[in-house]
Amino acid sequence: MRSTLAILHRWFGLSIALFLFVAGATGAVIAWHHELDAWLTPQLFVARSGPAAAQLAPLTLAQRIEESTPSLRISDMPLSIEPGQALTVSVTARIDGATGKPFDLGFNQMALDPVTGAVQGSRTWGAMSFSRENLVPFLYKLHYSLHLPDVGQLELGMAVMGIVSVVWIFDCFIALWISFPNARSWRKSLVLRIGQGWPKLNFDLHRSGGVWAWGLLLTLAITSVSMNLGRQVMKPVVSLFSPVAATPFEKREPAPVEAPIEPRLSREQAITLAQAEALKRGWDDPPGALLYADRYGLYGIAFFAPGLEHGDGGLGHPWLYVDGMTGAMAGSYVPGTGSAGDLFMQAQFPLHSGRILGLPGRLLISLMGVLVAVLSVTGLVLWVRKRRARMQAAARKKSAAIHGKPMDRARI
Repeated sequence: MRSTLAILHRWFGLSIALFLFVAGATGAVIAWHHELDAWLTPQLFVARSGPAAAQLAPLTLAQRIEESTPSLRISDMPLSIEPGQALTVSVTARIDGATGKPFDLGFNQMALDPVTGAVQGSRTWGAMSFSRENLVPFLYKLHYSLHLPDVGQLELGMAVMGIVSVVWIFDCFIALWISFPNARSWRKSLVLRIGQGWPKLNFDLHRSGGVWAWGLLLTLAITSVSMNLGRQVMKPVVSLFSPVAATPFEKREPAPVEAPIEPRLSREQAITLAQAEALKRGWDDPPGALLYADRYGLYGIAFFAPGLEHGDGGLGHPWLYVDGMTGAMAGSYVPGTGSAGDLFMQAQFPLHSGRILGLPGRLLISLMGVLVAVLSVTGLVLWVRKRRARMQAAARKKSAAIHGKPMDRARI
């Protein structure tokens, strides 16, 4: 059985090594994506007017930019602006009445000066570009989708990385089993033989490194499936053990891209309704961010104190959803509530990103990304060395067989 498992580990590892190297290397970087992005692209995050001038309200800025540029809709925005910071918003294209198709904006994210309302910069988040303004979003999207194009309704990149993660889960258990051959030599699987040559150190890095961090590696593998195949795989599996509530988006059929839903409620009206509901629920934090999903006709309002938009610590922020046509409450997302299945699903992104533990968690995830990349490389090195050894042994055996017959005749 051990030999069979070793063969499975070899081929599972070879099939996913490159994908895991990319995911690990990029994951180590994007654990700090906001800080790196702000450093590389200050024009998208730092207000040109400086921190001292009086700022306009975010909703006022949003209304002004939509009035001046009717071809776009602000789809996601913060509801407060820290002093000296720009208002960075996500945008979607409205429909061109002449063609019946969305306008070609050439960007999906823009930054506004909070004092003047001037556009400081724009970009297409996730574009395949190594420019300063696109580098961090490029790496972020590469991490979970490899930038593979969608095939119809199939998000191919996410599906591929999700399948890789499923294989990774199985391989985690196989690797742990074969790392402990017997009860007498278990200590060998926990040591690094430093100073005894690179081949031994490479082997120990691959085996012992995986053993020491096994629980964290398995957590990354499971949460990776949740991130990429949550609806298709993880939710159905979790539902076998505990019910998982459907999100407001899962309860609705999305409108066609060419026919987005124009809301009857303004942003201000949606926020007022959400605040009233939050007050009934006893929430103390103010509205911190707002989104409008035009294919679902839903407003989403997150509640958190200013400066905490990145959700470090715990399971994230609570959200309320308002129907953009009727004003009815369409659902909520309240971390820490619901069934065991709900709690499990709520923990997936905070665990995967490390944000569940705040700054220490992000540091740990960054180190784990490096380890995943190292395990991928050391595994490939082991396979190359063993393959070369097998080929050399086969060559020697063949040579001995060829030269052995004349020697036998000579002896006779």
